[in-house]
Amino acid sequence: MKCLITGGSGFLGINLTRYLLQKGYSIKVFDLADFDYPEKESVEFIQGDIRDYASILKAAGEADIIVHAAAALPLYKKEDIISTDVQGTKNIMEAALKQEINRVVHISSTAVYGIPDHHPLNEDDPLIGVGPYGEAKIEAENVCLYYRKKGMCIPVLRPKSFVGPERLGVFALFYDWAKDGKNFPLPGKGDNRYQLLDVEDLCQAIWLTMTKDEAFVDKTFNIGAKEFATMKKDFQAVLDYAGFGKHIISLPAGPLVWSLRLLEALKLSPLYRWVYETAFKDSFVSIDKAEKQLGFAPVYSNKDALIRNYNWYLENVHSIEHSSGVTHRVPWKQGVLKLCKKIF
Repeated sequence: MKCLITGGSGFLGINLTRYLLQKGYSIKVFDLADFDYPEKESVEFIQGDIRDYASILKAAGEADIIVHAAAALPLYKKEDIISTDVQGTKNIMEAALKQEINRVVHISSTAVYGIPDHHPLNEDDPLIGVGPYGEAKIEAENVCLYYRKKGMCIPVLRPKSFVGPERLGVFALFYDWAKDGKNFPLPGKGDNRYQLLDVEDLCQAIWLTMTKDEAFVDKTFNIGAKEFATMKKDFQAVLDYAGFGKHIISLPAGPLVWSLRLLEALKLSPLYRWVYETAFKDSFVSIDKAEKQLGFAPVYSNKDALIRNYNWYLENVHSIEHSSGVTHRVPWKQGVLKLCKKIF
């Protein structure tokens, strides 16, 4: 079976490519960024933009199934987020329809729930996205629902923030401080439960929606870790593993949030509202539906996933320490937070 992965050069894309290659799939990767991995000779790489309908229509040719993982992330400009995440999704679905590809797995996000007032979150809870990214993800899901009505099978997955090999972004900031033997500040007491997800468990969920009967998968599913503790305990596990005797430092949430809002407005910090305004609040979803209907069985706890990602970071830090950008594949510039690091 030939699978087209949009966003295949990204963090999820490369992990899913490796996962599916091991299961015998033929892989086509479509991405604006180059596919600069050792697996390049094992895939068909097509460089292009999902906002260009002609390009994605051509790329979809001969594919049996599509996994749509391409997205403009929160640090992108608003117009790029909307055009990529909404119009790009329309292009993917229309191309699949034209090429008679019946099943498209769409990767959404739990960002569609915004900052909720209850937990756990279920798939039928209200969608109130925060910022352009959350709003665009909701609209992209609406596009999926429109094409479902046309008879297509479109599983929609809403993963929690996921980590693992190749994941950098905001997590690189934490790993950098851990590597250098620094304490790490968090807003609030850190006693909130904050669910994460290992990318390999997400790949498992995607594969299940690719292979199970349409009657079970043509739905929307929350995907997250089964085992997770509090924010403070799970992140402290990484500092303990680093071996410097450092600790998570709790700071008053109110003043810290206002400071981060100001720094974000001045473009002095890479942290955006959805990150720092949820870091001290409960954030977890129910995965009962995915467990019962897909047979989803996550392997990694929050702690396991974070430490696995940290080990990958340590092994690769010398090749990535001078790079930066706005994707999950590169560290984000710390800005003024690099000065704060000296204090801790």
